[in-house]
Amino acid sequence: MITRPSDEAPGHDRGPGDDARDADRTALPAAAGLGLLSLGGWLLTTSRPWQKPGSPLTLTLDWTASGTLLICGLVLLARCVRTVHRPAGAPYETP
Repeated sequence: MITRPSDEAPGHDRGPGDDARDADRTALPAAAGLGLLSLGGWLLTTSRPWQKPGSPLTLTLDWTASGTLLICGLVLLARCVRTVHRPAGAPYETP
C-alpha cells in the first residue's frame, strides 16, 4: 500500500525506502539547479569588465542576470539537499 504524507500518523518513522523516493523526486530539480549554476557561471565569466570594457548598462544587466541564475540554482540545490537529508519524522514540507 502506498501512503501519502497526509495519510501517515503523526510521529511516523521513515522507512528504509523513503530516502530513495526522496532522491528520485529531487533528481530533476537538482539537475535544473546545476544547470542554472553552470549557466550563471558561464554568463559571469563572459561579462568580465577587465577584459572587454563595455557599456555600464550592459555590464549591469549581464551581472544581474548571472547573479540571479546563480542564486536560483543554489536555492534549488539547497531545497533538494534539505528534502533528501531531513531528519526522521520531519514533515514533508515546512509551513
